[in-house]
Amino acid sequence: MNDTELSGKGAQTRALVLDTALSMFRSHGYAKTTMRAIAAEAGVALGSAYHYFASKDELVLELYRESVKEQRVAASEALSGLTGLGERLQAALNAGVDALTPYHRFGGAFLGSALPPGSAVNPFAGPSRQARRDAVELFQEVLEGSRVPPYLRAQLPELLWLGYMGVVLFWVYDSSDGQRRTRTLIAGAAPLVAKMVGFARLPAVKPLVVEALALRERVRA
Repeated sequence: MNDTELSGKGAQTRALVLDTALSMFRSHGYAKTTMRAIAAEAGVALGSAYHYFASKDELVLELYRESVKEQRVAASEALSGLTGLGERLQAALNAGVDALTPYHRFGGAFLGSALPPGSAVNPFAGPSRQARRDAVELFQEVLEGSRVPPYLRAQLPELLWLGYMGVVLFWVYDSSDGQRRTRTLIAGAAPLVAKMVGFARLPAVKPLVVEALALRERVRA
């Protein structure tokens, strides 16, 4: 259930439960935050909390959706002054990490919820479809104005999103101060990806890229 399916008091109550849950995740951690505690802190009946969110997993899914929204807003603002593919990609990746940073100390718990294939929180599952589309659209925006080979342009946004998922996985396990190593990874990987996209325009490289893309499609079939 989302806000577009609610109106008036129902939408307000749902937003209250969500905001309370996210605040408690930040202050108490994921494992120690129960649905009963969320309901009590929000001042709503436990049954009401379950009416809007059937489990903590659904709250984590909403957190994922919210983080994508925050990433898109912040990245769009940053992209307005950038022209190079490498710096535009770096801005988008940093915006995603910025949106997730308040939840880093229990990122492992979120990852545990997301790993099961049937989990609602799994970024590749059906319930995450719209958030996934929104994230891929951000990487389409990243590519605007870049000289991407036509044969690669349609698939590259999703490939960049998959790369971002890898960055998030690295970030979850990054124990350095302020996740410094993740920022270093982004700063190094973004220009490298831009160079690889540039190489994809070369006649000698195109057949290899086309073969890799074809293999990806066969695996997905």
